Amino acid sequence: MFRHQGKNRTFVHNLRLATLLSFVAGIVNITGVLSIQTLTTNVTGHFAYFAEEIMKRDYVAAITFFVFTIFFLFGAFTSNFLAELISKKHPNLSHVLPISLEMIVLIAVGVFGTQAALSSMEGKWIAFSMLFAMGIQNSLVTKISQSIVRTTHLTGLFTDLGIELSQLFFYKKPDEKKKLKISIYLRLSIIIFFFIGCFSGGFLYNTLKMKTLFIAATFLLIALMYDYIRLQFHVIKRKTFHHKTILDK
Repeated sequence: MFRHQGKNRTFVHNLRLATLLSFVAGIVNITGVLSIQTLTTNVTGHFAYFAEEIMKRDYVAAITFFVFTIFFLFGAFTSNFLAELISKKHPNLSHVLPISLEMIVLIAVGVFGTQAALSSMEGKWIAFSMLFAMGIQNSLVTKISQSIVRTTHLTGLFTDLGIELSQLFFYKKPDEKKKLKISIYLRLSIIIFFFIGCFSGGFLYNTLKMKTLFIAATFLLIALMYDYIRLQFHVIKRKTFHHKTILDK
């Protein structure tokens, strides 16, 4: 899911990555909306609010929305910096530290965060932390999938989906149509699992409140464990094959 990059990456790898992490993003998104009444998985709307507050001459609020975008940017920067740093010696483990950091941030918000007004300092720090975590996730997914998969926002996905659906009327060659349908299926999967994450997170929030983020962190842990188990399986398989080859000789 995480380890395969470049030519070794397949549609199945991208599908697993897309469905799991878009589900996580959906949970984080609805938790942010219900707890502090703001979106914490993308920054598009925050630029609009930033401009609005500037027009109102409420510069304190404007700076807050600007800082939201900075924290998302810092999350993306941190994610790729850590991935590049680790990949020099351990290319198969470059994803571990960014995902672990995202888990730590979500768990910390789940433990210490409460329902708060966005104007309060606690509400701001909850938003900062969640935007930082989603910046980490979006950067890592984008890098691993070579910009094929996005999991934290849907604007670009709906745009791409609309384009590709229209192309179905014009692409007639079998290989072109097959490639197009695969891409449409991937984008629909991301959208559907994001909605499932939002719905599930909203339902769980009634009981768990901010601890709903523990569910998101748990799915990230499952993803890491799944990748680790798969890696160990392939290592053992290679060693067994190598040993068998030596014995045959």
